[in-house]
Amino acid sequence: MNSDYVLLTGSTGLLGRYLLRDLLLREKRVAVIVRPSRRHSARQRIEEILQHWEKELDCPLPRPVVLPGDICEPFLGLDESDRFWVANHCTSIVHSAASLTFHADSTGEPERSNVGGVKHMLQLCEEARISEVHYISTAYVAGLTEDVVYEDEPRNEQDFRNDYERSKFQAELLVRSADFIGDLTVYRPAVIAGDSKTGYTNTYHGLYMYLKLMSVLVRNTEPGPDGVRFTPVQFDMTGDEARNIVAVDWVSAVICDLYMNPAAHGRTYHLAPEEPVTPRQIIEAGYRYYNSRGVTFSGKPTSGRAPISEIDHNTHSNIGMYKEYEVCDPRFDLTNLKSFAGHLPCPVMDEAMLHEFLKYGENDRWGKRKPALVPEFAYIEDHLVSQVTNVASPEQTATVNARLGRWRRRLGLGISW
Repeated sequence: MNSDYVLLTGSTGLLGRYLLRDLLLREKRVAVIVRPSRRHSARQRIEEILQHWEKELDCPLPRPVVLPGDICEPFLGLDESDRFWVANHCTSIVHSAASLTFHADSTGEPERSNVGGVKHMLQLCEEARISEVHYISTAYVAGLTEDVVYEDEPRNEQDFRNDYERSKFQAELLVRSADFIGDLTVYRPAVIAGDSKTGYTNTYHGLYMYLKLMSVLVRNTEPGPDGVRFTPVQFDMTGDEARNIVAVDWVSAVICDLYMNPAAHGRTYHLAPEEPVTPRQIIEAGYRYYNSRGVTFSGKPTSGRAPISEIDHNTHSNIGMYKEYEVCDPRFDLTNLKSFAGHLPCPVMDEAMLHEFLKYGENDRWGKRKPALVPEFAYIEDHLVSQVTNVASPEQTATVNARLGRWRRRLGLGISW
């Protein structure tokens, strides 16, 4: 019986789909807990993600064990048979699932997923005797502070910018207080953006929301006689404030590297840049991408300021939920990160990377592009692969592999596993 699986939550989120890819590429056996959507089963959602990666990587990937569930339900929504399977096969968990809702809403988010989901994760792990826990928190459990935030510094209750930060702080306290956990590793990413090489993202929050707004406003502005688009917008800052934004592919690579290294376990890691980007750098990258001008920085916050243009009014009307992050951004200590993952330096968010983000967002119509349909045969193939994963004897493995080979030959795939 194979009993060295990692149980992964949040595999359909931006970071989660990278973690799934990178763990599979490292030949790690993976089981994922996935909530079915209105239109797709849990397995179909994972198949769509894996076909995306196979197309990008130009190579086949093994399929994980897919367990339909819901982090907002007791035991993560797993039925009794799936919980039995987890108890007999999974030795560790990477808990990536979370809600990014900033302010409490009528559904109970973000506390419902971020605090309740962690309680259900701990409930399942204790029952299944999973004592190795890798928990993905956020660097912003530090709350409102301009001090250096140390990785090993105990966090106390403090002021937070929003309910998201507070819920992640409470969730981290829960994980740290679980006495059955023998090996706890906590990862605290800063603000996660898209892929450093391709610009890929599946969510348009954070930095991408600013880039989308920039794209819409500038594209709707007619160029002047000199070909330059003039977009008068004023920000109440110097423009040189540090912004801790990191590329998702780097975050995943670091987490997987630390996960695969037992000597690195049992610590807390800030996944933040050594060279933060600034608002001025982001604006100037946009200038060159769109051949535009017009943004000014007033130098300090002002109250009751009248908009200097309609574009200025529209800009500030759309970024209200992120205004609280313009006040301050801490410096995050990277001592543990450099000690155990110093060979994976954080990519600098330069103009070329920002242009990739803009290009991908525009090509994706800022999330409105319809994904390619997953061929029906992929579901059949996925089912056969899962049988290979779960069979209990060499004879059964040979039988299922033969069926899988016949199916692939029929489709002309020519893929060897």
